[in-house]
Amino acid sequence: MTLLDRPPERQGPAADPTGRARRAPVWLVVVAASLPMFMATLDNLVMTSALPVVRADLGASVGQLSWFLNAYTLTFATFMLPAATLGDRLGRRRVMVAGIAVFTLASIASALSTTSEALIAARAVQGLGAAAIMPLSLTLLASSVSPALRPVAIGIWGGVSGLGVALGPVVGGAVVEGISWQAIFWLNVPVAVVAVPLLLLTVPEARGAWQRLDPVGTLLVGGAVLAGVWGMVHGNEDGWGSVGVLGPLVLAVVLLPAYVLWARGRSYAVLPLRLFSSRGFSVANAVGLLFTTGVFGTVFLLSQYLQVVQGFSPLEAGLRTLPWTAAPMVVAPIAGALASRTGLRALLLVGLALQTAALAWFAVLTESGAAYGSFVVPLAMAGIGMGLTFAPSATMVLDGLPDDDFAIASSANSTIREFGVAFGIALLTAVFLGNGGEISPVGYDGAVGPALLTGSAAVGLATLAAFLAPRRVR
Repeated sequence: MTLLDRPPERQGPAADPTGRARRAPVWLVVVAASLPMFMATLDNLVMTSALPVVRADLGASVGQLSWFLNAYTLTFATFMLPAATLGDRLGRRRVMVAGIAVFTLASIASALSTTSEALIAARAVQGLGAAAIMPLSLTLLASSVSPALRPVAIGIWGGVSGLGVALGPVVGGAVVEGISWQAIFWLNVPVAVVAVPLLLLTVPEARGAWQRLDPVGTLLVGGAVLAGVWGMVHGNEDGWGSVGVLGPLVLAVVLLPAYVLWARGRSYAVLPLRLFSSRGFSVANAVGLLFTTGVFGTVFLLSQYLQVVQGFSPLEAGLRTLPWTAAPMVVAPIAGALASRTGLRALLLVGLALQTAALAWFAVLTESGAAYGSFVVPLAMAGIGMGLTFAPSATMVLDGLPDDDFAIASSANSTIREFGVAFGIALLTAVFLGNGGEISPVGYDGAVGPALLTGSAAVGLATLAAFLAPRRVR
């Protein structure tokens, strides 16, 4: 048997007297796979509430403040696909554990940083570690539970994933107010100490098909993602017509078709084009891009609105968004359990429609200066809608694909959603600023409404795309 013909490795951590691998309880496998992923997604926006404090402590410039966030986002989005390829060759659990180690060491370096440059460098390395955590956690979870329980497990994973991004500003605000900005990063150390042995004890090692590496494809796709995210995160700072913004965006547009030409006919491509023959994979990625664009752009603006206009502290504002951000943890597992009965399409359509209506409702409330109490119902609608969206979309990405393609498919979806988060924040902020918006108690009037309606329109397009989704799990 050659290396190319070697079957995927499935090694459990323990065996019973008959020699058969013992399965850990499903709930423990879900915790083991989701805990590191929550840590990685939380750090995406965890610094947003701490930026004023960090600026005063390190003497950072306005440009450096943006890089505290962007350095993480850029490496996170760029290296997920290469991490999946390494996982298929070296072992998915092994690469994920290495990612946790890199992430944790970079967290320690972030906490110990005494200059802005050191913190930016540490954040970039953090994103590199997170790139090996996020997609491989879903891959390992999907291959470790039975097909019958997979939709429920993935539903919980999806809820935890969205919760991590949404709660970043809340946790950051709470820690900064109660301790210090450095504590944001120290929190990752005990989480990693628990997560690594839990992962090793409950989740079996797995590999994908052994195939050639694709350095050319990796450079083309990674370069497109890096250039695209770079351009978007700097658009509102440097001006969308500037060379430093327009150049990377044009480069991203050129590199993507170049990759398609390169990957055609190459089964070993870093992102095989055959995946797009799966209707579930294609629709899930289209929905994921549009959904994250609208929702997380709105989360970013609305959390600022609650602080600047309604006068809440970062922690108070974060707590008041919990009807939205915490609901998926309850709803997503239920949606996963219902998927085999109601079908994927029905859940997606209801969830996305609820969010489209909720985001439009936010636009009306913010422009009318309504009190917080008026936001509770649309916040709950948005939260229920997110929960109904996470489970079926995460299931669709892998539905019908062989186990060998799980890592690449998951990485592609995570990359696209991360791209959507960056694009959503940039797009809605651009609409806000383009309508004369500014960060002041009266600067939101006439500006925040159009921005939030733009977010609602993006989720509305995701709703239309969901009509093409498969009806049921295969």
